Amino acid sequence: LALNPWDVVLCISGTIISCENAIVVVVIFYTPAFRAPMFLLIGSLATADLLAGLGLILHFAFVYFIPSEAVSLLTVGLLVTSFTASVSSLLTITIDRYLSLYNALTYYSERTVTRTYIMLILTWGASICYGLLPVMGWNCLEEPSACSIVKPLTKSHLIILSVSFFTVFAAMLQLYVQICRIVCRHAHQIAVQRHFLASSHDVTTRKGMATLAVILGTFASCWLPFAVYGLLGDCSYPALYTYATLLPATYNSMLNPVIYAFRNQEIQKVLWAVCCGCFSSTLPFRSRSPSDV
Repeated sequence: LALNPWDVVLCISGTIISCENAIVVVVIFYTPAFRAPMFLLIGSLATADLLAGLGLILHFAFVYFIPSEAVSLLTVGLLVTSFTASVSSLLTITIDRYLSLYNALTYYSERTVTRTYIMLILTWGASICYGLLPVMGWNCLEEPSACSIVKPLTKSHLIILSVSFFTVFAAMLQLYVQICRIVCRHAHQIAVQRHFLASSHDVTTRKGMATLAVILGTFASCWLPFAVYGLLGDCSYPALYTYATLLPATYNSMLNPVIYAFRNQEIQKVLWAVCCGCFSSTLPFRSRSPSDV
């Protein structure tokens, strides 16, 4: 096959994604202090994005070096599983942040750990089921007219994935709005009790809105073009449109480590310790709420 520049860009994107998220996975896995629910969820997100990056690399390698329908189904299934798990992990992190504020007194309990494992099982169970659908026969290899903009996924399969994205985005939007309301209410109560100036409350409010804008803005700008095109597009449309909307979606997996992991002070401490050659898995950490991350 003639080398497609878009495939090269996707492969490079997958390489960067894999390297970033591999660092996060290794740090969380080899640091016993990172066994709190919020770190497990961040680890789940990093694992999903790592698999997505590897899937992009494998897709490029198999398309140009080992062309095969069976292998194509496997790589597409891996990409569907990983990207679905990535989006679902973002939702679980949002739910965890909301509950850490809404149920602040009971958050640090066994119930939270159990709930976290249940969310992880549901997230990966649903993602694997989505990814297995093309492998188990729900594909358009024998009926090209049923293909979506992403072959060999069928149009109905991609519509389900797109609708799922809009559902997740709506849930995240609602939860983050509630988080902002809780944070602003707490900031106002603290300002009143300690006789702070109104400007301190305004600073907290602006900071919360800025964080909300970064998280939801990044998620929407990365995935919205592909989700909309998945609903409206057709397999007869030029492949250029698919690449132009799919590439920004991969950037979400590239930005997730920056937003959810590298901004975390505990993870930063471990990374600096590794860089300085003084890594210790027993480094002391200050207990933080997921809402602080």
